[in-house]
Amino acid sequence: MVVTFKEENTIAFKHLFLKDYVDGADDSYAVYTQRDLYDRMFYAVEKYLAIPNETIGRYAYVRGESGGNQSSLMLCQQYYRKGRIDPANDTFNIDPKIVTDCLGVDPEDPQPLPPELDRSYKNFTLKFHKLINVTIQFKLKAINIQTIINNEIPDCYTFTITITFDNKAHSGRVKIRLDNRADIKECKDPSVFGRGDNSFRLFFDVVVILVCSLSFILCARSIIRGLMLQHEFSRFFQRRYNQNVCLSDRMEFLNGWYILLVISDVLTVLGTIMKIGIESKNFASYDVCSILLGTSTLLVWVGVIRYLTFFQKYNILIVTLRVALPNVIRFCCCVAVIYLGYCFCGWIVLGPYHVKFRSLSMVSECLFSLINGDDMFVTFAEMQQNSYLVWLFSQIYLYTFISLFIYMVLSLFIALITGSYETIKHQCEGEAPVSQLHAYIAQCKDSPKSGKYRRDSTSSCSVFCCCER
Repeated sequence: MVVTFKEENTIAFKHLFLKDYVDGADDSYAVYTQRDLYDRMFYAVEKYLAIPNETIGRYAYVRGESGGNQSSLMLCQQYYRKGRIDPANDTFNIDPKIVTDCLGVDPEDPQPLPPELDRSYKNFTLKFHKLINVTIQFKLKAINIQTIINNEIPDCYTFTITITFDNKAHSGRVKIRLDNRADIKECKDPSVFGRGDNSFRLFFDVVVILVCSLSFILCARSIIRGLMLQHEFSRFFQRRYNQNVCLSDRMEFLNGWYILLVISDVLTVLGTIMKIGIESKNFASYDVCSILLGTSTLLVWVGVIRYLTFFQKYNILIVTLRVALPNVIRFCCCVAVIYLGYCFCGWIVLGPYHVKFRSLSMVSECLFSLINGDDMFVTFAEMQQNSYLVWLFSQIYLYTFISLFIYMVLSLFIALITGSYETIKHQCEGEAPVSQLHAYIAQCKDSPKSGKYRRDSTSSCSVFCCCER
């Protein structure tokens, strides 16, 4: 509901403060004449002053600080300190230092507004010959009462709206965009009649924290004991056989599932504590809380795979992934070098001519989609043919990338996993290679109930260890 409330308010602000705005026209919304720029600028200010009379939603102004120079609405323009451009003579004289000129506008008080408003902002003159951008910034307050449906106390929002008229390209096209940043805080003296009791939800959260804390302690104890046993075995092997234990044998003492559970428990406890704080209006970090709980949920479901290892056929697949992972990581590191080379090349050469290559992140997304067979025709078709040389380069670039990564890289990637699967399958059918650790364990023929494994000294009982019987 938090994200939805912000997004819906952002759409409402665009329709309210941007003249003739149409949904989905963010990239193409612009003006091309001085008159239209003044018109859009004054339109936004007038709509801000008329908020109490026109808006359907309930908004309140955020007044400027008393005794300060900050007004409720700031109308600012940024321009070069000195700028003279003469295309006729191919000359220019520009001082790149940026100057900011601002005008404060405050709504009339008391409300509602009188019919005659202060029109001082109408005298705000723009310096078009050296203008960089024009910004209109103000704040509005609102309350998200839809959370009452879920038996939660409503949140109070402060929206910081910034309307930018971007002229830094000086191309004759001034792009207009509206940005909205939401700050959430606890409302003063909240009062909800007939609000239900959240004690059961709080009790459930406390139980989750206790269970995850107990799981963390037990798993951490097992990891520590495994590391201690690994260290003791390494010293014994070095002293008895004068050999070092290989890495694979040392990793046998470290249970990866326990590490996964420890990370999941930590994330769950932190996320649940933040959730309790959010519901009690002590925190407002919804994004951090969702990331913690979402990641912990993912790790919990991944941990379910552990129980499939008790079945031989499922265990083959899991062991295959474990064996193939080191080779896959090394292979991906080599491929990443070629992939980054294509990314930088496409960004540098095709960026001005193709919308999918305008930024490095967009280039990476486009190339990754091409590897999976996505948007191939669209990528070729959207290439501008203003320059025949660049168009020819783009064809060679795309064909070589698709051929290299689809027919070679992906095939080798699949071959690595297939080879690991065949190796594990043959090991299961035949005799598996015996490591140093398993060979040492196989020397012992005594059963666990023989009593030869017990120490002479009696150990004390505790909550986290078994008592001797």
